[in-house]
Amino acid sequence: MSAEASAEMQELARLIEAKRPGCVVETTIARGELTVLSTPSCLPELVEFLKVDRACRFSTLVDITAVDWPGREERFDVVYHLLSMYQNHRIRLKVRLREGETMGSITAIHPSAGWFEREVFDMFGIVFTGHPDLRRLLTDYGFQGHPLLKDFPTTGYVELRYDEVEKRVVYEPVKLTQDYRQFDFMSPWEGAKYVLPGDEKAEGAEG
Repeated sequence: MSAEASAEMQELARLIEAKRPGCVVETTIARGELTVLSTPSCLPELVEFLKVDRACRFSTLVDITAVDWPGREERFDVVYHLLSMYQNHRIRLKVRLREGETMGSITAIHPSAGWFEREVFDMFGIVFTGHPDLRRLLTDYGFQGHPLLKDFPTTGYVELRYDEVEKRVVYEPVKLTQDYRQFDFMSPWEGAKYVLPGDEKAEGAEG
């Protein structure tokens, strides 16, 4: 990161802190991007300010995602990535949420947030109040749980298959043998009870 770019990011951080002091918990600069930690109640106001302020003009919402920290009291980071094509700047906004705490929707500011917020709700279970149609986006309507939570089992809770007798897709609880759930961290080839093509050549060479 050049000294000029770093100076621009520092100036932007000072501008945001000066104009929206109650919305900024802390700021950091890394890899050429500014990260602003805000609060859930202030986030929509901060997003709108960054969009309309002539010195910022972050008019493009690139993404909304989340990070699960199950060992932390504030379990979730909700992360917003914004782009200013006018200033050629990027900014990352973060807020921390406790489990069960809701987040205000920014669909009134950035309509494209509708899809992103639905994805975060589907994957992490975070509810965005004020969203016009908060439904699952990537999983089925009857899906149980939220797949990107760290405590979500890799096997899931249910499996589906086509039943030839009933001539339809049926949902059933996941049933796995205990051997499947135990890992001894061996190489995939250790303890194999079959011979791979070419193994006989290695045995002949040893003889």
